[in-house]
Amino acid sequence: MAEAAVAVATSKRQVAAWGLWDWGSAAFNAVILTFVFSVYLTDAVGDDLPGSVSATSWFSWSVGIASVFVALLAPLTGRQQDNSGTRKRSLFVLTALTVATMAGLFFVRDDYHYLWLGLVLLGLGSIFFELAQVPYTAMLRQVSTPDNIGRVSGFGWAMGYFGGIVLLLICYLGFIVGDGDTRGLLGITTDGGLNIRVVALVAAVWLAAFAIPVFFAVPELPATAAKVKRPGIVESYKALGRDLKELWRADRRTVYFLFASALFRDGLAGVFTFGAVLAVSVYGIGSADVLLFGVAANVVAAIGAILAGRIDDRVGPKKVIVWSLTLMIVAGLILLAVSGPTMFWIFGLMLCVFVGPAQSSARTFLTRITPPGREGQMFGLYATTGRAVSFLSPVLFGFFVFIFDADRAGILGIVLVLALGLAAILKVAAPQGDLART
Repeated sequence: MAEAAVAVATSKRQVAAWGLWDWGSAAFNAVILTFVFSVYLTDAVGDDLPGSVSATSWFSWSVGIASVFVALLAPLTGRQQDNSGTRKRSLFVLTALTVATMAGLFFVRDDYHYLWLGLVLLGLGSIFFELAQVPYTAMLRQVSTPDNIGRVSGFGWAMGYFGGIVLLLICYLGFIVGDGDTRGLLGITTDGGLNIRVVALVAAVWLAAFAIPVFFAVPELPATAAKVKRPGIVESYKALGRDLKELWRADRRTVYFLFASALFRDGLAGVFTFGAVLAVSVYGIGSADVLLFGVAANVVAAIGAILAGRIDDRVGPKKVIVWSLTLMIVAGLILLAVSGPTMFWIFGLMLCVFVGPAQSSARTFLTRITPPGREGQMFGLYATTGRAVSFLSPVLFGFFVFIFDADRAGILGIVLVLALGLAAILKVAAPQGDLART
């Protein structure tokens, strides 16, 4: 009954408000974690770090530790949000904490003594941001119907990519472009890394501003369980264990999908994680042009997500995922054989255009097979399984680079993870409504 009520209440206003959170989330994903602040932290703040461990290594470890916390907490918080009817409140609190950590990065000066502050804030921000995506993604069913869920999910992913494009361009033109002691059209000084620290503030305001609409437009769902005393950590994990056993007995397809999606989502993440490294070290793209490639990558990924959302509603999410992974593997293998900036732009963007469709259809797949009222729990497990194998792409990338003594060989690691994910998803039955089409 609750699901039906939500479906009737769904409106374009609610979809737009929900998508704006994705638009704002680019502030953390694209600016803080990928293209701007993480680079500042490792290449500038930690440049003179004493000792044998590099700032890059410390950065990767801090993100890895954050991933462990997300893996441990995501399924518990998602389950609690479902039972108590606190999805929206949880999203508000976790978004506010993410914004606070982003704003705190303003105090990380260009001095290795501030590296630890930056790493702690980035790690905490990663935890809060990833946990916020659990109730946010669980809201997908609240703002969609079975007939348009693919389009709505694709719209959300596209909003995230387009938000990244706009904010990256604002940051690049306003605070980063140029040489000398002042940068950007605003002429902000580079003393103490001020121009990049201001970018962190801009990103924090961006996320806060675009997150607001969802809290007013999308209603909170009623609790699915009677109010009882909140269980402790040990009891919560015991309950989680019981839930997993029940899930294994009742619907093994969901378990298989969580495993398969964890594999191919790690490959998708590897495309963006190592794309900039490969662009510069292998294909001769200038370091100043990498940000422009990032903008282009977001553009094609957004377009792919929008188009694939419509296809998803017609043929089902499984076909979208299978074809996206297949074509990404083909593009990756071609990249192994070609050289030069032009070839990287062509086939690198071909890789990126299918990232959005695969990501979007993965969450519509899970939404379609999740019983109403358990979305938070399932997407908590979705986050946990993804984190559980998040080491695969980095490890295999580094392994092939080491074995062949060439950065180009790292592409094999990403392709291998994508291939494993493809093989796994082929064995998972499509959602019930798509069986006739798949």
